[in-house]
Amino acid sequence: MMNFRKIFPKALITGLILSFLMTQVSFTAKCDDMPNHILRLHIVANSDSKEDQLLKLKVRDCILRQSATLFKSADNKIEAQHIANTNLDKIIAQAQETVNSSGYDYKVTGTLAHDMYFNTRVYDTFTLPSGNYDALHIVIGEGKGHNWWCVCFPPMCFSMAEGSENRNLSDVFSEEELFIAENSEHYEYRLKVVEIYHEIKNIFH
Repeated sequence: MMNFRKIFPKALITGLILSFLMTQVSFTAKCDDMPNHILRLHIVANSDSKEDQLLKLKVRDCILRQSATLFKSADNKIEAQHIANTNLDKIIAQAQETVNSSGYDYKVTGTLAHDMYFNTRVYDTFTLPSGNYDALHIVIGEGKGHNWWCVCFPPMCFSMAEGSENRNLSDVFSEEELFIAENSEHYEYRLKVVEIYHEIKNIFH
């Protein structure tokens, strides 16, 4: 039987483990910095019934149409947060009008939420790692249904709807962060480690 202890000395194995840990720490640090540049959009349906899920999509479309122009004027996350705060009542009012005109009496509420936890999310051409993000958080009625989320800033939701490229990410991410976002298939294992780390961290948050 092959003696792995002789082939792989403890020092070598220890070195490999430490090298991986150092690389993972660096990778996790890059992932943790990404929420500092992102404002997400989070819409929660009243329930998981077919009707309520369709209503959620109507509210989504309403907010995307309304917000497309608003957030395109932002140059950074701080400006995007200011725009969200300034226009929050207007955004909620338009969403409420959409709900009522669709024949429902659910109340729509909204906040600019801070440190909302999101799992790793894969979009069409980019990925956002798990972590605590700030978000424009819209709730329809009891908010007990599946949610829909995307990105207000950079205006990724709006550019995707228009069929344009995700070039806005390069305006806010470093080269390393941009590579992670656009090439997540190379980092599936590391992204999972980051997700487990954040889930444990949030238990004690």
